[in-house]
Amino acid sequence: MAELAKRLESLPGTFAEAAERYRVPGASLAVALGDEQFELATGVLNANTGVEATTDSVFQIGSITKLFTATLVMQLVEEGRVALDEPVRTYLPGLAFADPVATECVTLRHILTHTSGIDGDFFLDTGRGDDCVERYILALGALPQLHPVGEMFSYCNAGFVVAGRVIERLTGTTWDTALRQRLLDPIGATTMGTLPEEALLLRAAAGHVAGPGGAPRLAPAWSLPRSNGPAGATPFAAARDLLAFARMIMAGGTGAGGRVLSEESVRAMLAPEIELDPQGDPTHRGLGWMLFDWGGRRVVGHDGATIGQSSYLRILPGEGLAVSLLTNGGNAPALYRRVFGEVFGALAGIGLPPLPEPTEGFELDPAPYVGSYEKLSARIEVELAGGELRATIHPLKVIVPDAPLQVLALRPIDRARFVAKPAEGGIRQVMTFSGFGPEGRPGYLLAGRLHRRVR
Repeated sequence: MAELAKRLESLPGTFAEAAERYRVPGASLAVALGDEQFELATGVLNANTGVEATTDSVFQIGSITKLFTATLVMQLVEEGRVALDEPVRTYLPGLAFADPVATECVTLRHILTHTSGIDGDFFLDTGRGDDCVERYILALGALPQLHPVGEMFSYCNAGFVVAGRVIERLTGTTWDTALRQRLLDPIGATTMGTLPEEALLLRAAAGHVAGPGGAPRLAPAWSLPRSNGPAGATPFAAARDLLAFARMIMAGGTGAGGRVLSEESVRAMLAPEIELDPQGDPTHRGLGWMLFDWGGRRVVGHDGATIGQSSYLRILPGEGLAVSLLTNGGNAPALYRRVFGEVFGALAGIGLPPLPEPTEGFELDPAPYVGSYEKLSARIEVELAGGELRATIHPLKVIVPDAPLQVLALRPIDRARFVAKPAEGGIRQVMTFSGFGPEGRPGYLLAGRLHRRVR
């Protein structure tokens, strides 16, 4: 501990200062390097009560859960009980989507790589019973396709709930219990759980959203429906729990209590399956994993976001370095970039890729981009304002009922990629248009999620 702490001696000050600057109410950070571990916490778990955040506090981890669900699937692959390229209906005969082709041919590989094409931001509350995932699956017949199966990347929460139901069918228990027995206990993730009543027994963070003037206020709900648990709706963890999982991955599948996965399965999960933007962050997707190129070195991990809570996990597998960050509101992406930049710089000599910049002097006709792009969870209106493109994101209120509109100025990098800069500050991102028709009109807009053109 002493050596790692010495190398990170400036981190406590950076962490506290950055959290305050970016209006993050509370955060917990854990760093693993070899056999050493370093943990920090700052701020409060609840802006109303003022309860202090500590290193054993638990936060919601959101879609980092997908790494755990993918690991459970790979265990079943090793046991010969499922095959990644077999249609999912082999294991769930009653499964149906709106598109009959998707119903017949979507595989677990499509699901783990987000290439099923299903419009999957579907948050249906089917109750708190142990049959909630099964009941959710029965409602998927109305889910449309954003694109043909296997042709594009489109982030899909519903697909991971389907994977969770496969796990339930083949293990004969709930996804929650399978997660506990087959993964959390063997790796020693002692304070990770999936249900609010479990979190009540621990020091749990509450989510915060932006209130008047941007000040954090308590989120309207603590978690999303249990039915979406396998995709990340309900699980919570301490930062050290995520490092227990990371150590298992870095050890080639061996956790604190023994082997969890084979080395072959770990390598398969971390291998590039699909290419995203070569200049992006991430650049590729593996089986459940996000794959990054930081200074020519492969970093793997995932992000998570629920109602007012955000989480980050990054691993540099070959060097035994892993970092987890859990937050409960504010400008979490900015805090992530500041803190992870310092940690990876100090311990590995690498930094995060720079934020995207528009190409100076690049000219294009903006008219073909103007239109409406939709998916279940949002509509994006792209319009001309003062001769320049502007995107207005209209959330469809499926997660936060009073979520505000977000307005972003679009500046071109090239014909397809645009830097999207929020009008009121925040981290700029890349939005990518694709599916160009003969008149130069794009058919899709990728803005974290894939949106299909409807006008």
